[in-house]
Amino acid sequence: MELSGTLITPQGPVAGRLSFSERIEGLEPLSAKPEPERFILPGFIDLHVHGGGGADAMEGEAAIRQLARFHAQHGTTTLLATTVTAPVEEIEAALRGARAVIERPAVGEAQVAGVHLEGPFINPQKLGAQPPYPLLPDLQVMQRFCSLAPIRIVTLAAELTGALELIRWLMGRGVRVQQGHTAATYAEALSAFEAGAKGFTHLFNAMPALHHREPGVAGLGLERARYAEVIGDGLHVHPAVFRVLLRTIPGVYVVSDAVAAAGMPEGEYRMGRHPVYRKGDGVYLADGGLAGSSLTLDRALRNLVGWGLPLEEAARRVATLPAEYLGLEGRGRIEPGAQADLVVMNARLEVEEVYIRGERVR
Repeated sequence: MELSGTLITPQGPVAGRLSFSERIEGLEPLSAKPEPERFILPGFIDLHVHGGGGADAMEGEAAIRQLARFHAQHGTTTLLATTVTAPVEEIEAALRGARAVIERPAVGEAQVAGVHLEGPFINPQKLGAQPPYPLLPDLQVMQRFCSLAPIRIVTLAAELTGALELIRWLMGRGVRVQQGHTAATYAEALSAFEAGAKGFTHLFNAMPALHHREPGVAGLGLERARYAEVIGDGLHVHPAVFRVLLRTIPGVYVVSDAVAAAGMPEGEYRMGRHPVYRKGDGVYLADGGLAGSSLTLDRALRNLVGWGLPLEEAARRVATLPAEYLGLEGRGRIEPGAQADLVVMNARLEVEEVYIRGERVR
């Protein structure tokens, strides 16, 4: 199969023709940009997504397939099904559903590369939109979770009793540990960072604000992080703050933190056990607090370009860097040998075609 357009490659934009089957086989430069102008980008990678298209990952296999189909339509070719804090048996049921999708992928679905376990080992004072079922870090519970599905990321609060021991155990299994939903001091966050919790979940959200005398988790991230995730909707983090992060954290990448309300009209939806409400572009709890987002990564890409990033840099933040962070070999870039996960966009950066492993999403 072949596609022609402006290829967004690791070396920058190149007018060219791409040949591929399941993997990219060749790149042939063209003497001029094709008309009408269109862009071919690496497939987007969302490492924090709870739902979309009316489906919530906590509802199990059918819902995870539904959200994977929905996000594939918006250019996301790989994602992590993300849980919320809930009674243990509900988390276990969600993990079984995720495992079924991972083991039996279907055409037209974004590839589910594993699970992002957001909670339950989080601070009860920093739940944000998480339902009120937090637990202290518990190795036996975590071992049970890991036996049910491939868990790739765990978000936890560093200040909780048992957190450092759990971090070290997870790091020994190759799981990325991220600090989030936390009230940790700088010293507590640094201890967790040194134990291996080097990631940061929706930086600035569900953690204390940066203070010049107590920098906390946010300050540690600005000082030391190589990678950190940020919700790219312009509501959770102001664009000016995102531009600050570009100057301080080399691998800052964008996630959607999308919930079931993404792609749906205004109204009531579910986030685990919580009712949440879509109003305009935001999703809120009954008390008005933000509750995930309605974001898709194609819209996030347009946001980044609108905030001043060149298209190739925006593509790095939604594809290349999350692939690097999670260690997804052959994804997130357009080069020979890479998996043919591709997004074709028009001059307005609207999705026109999506390919997953060389198969067009219909």
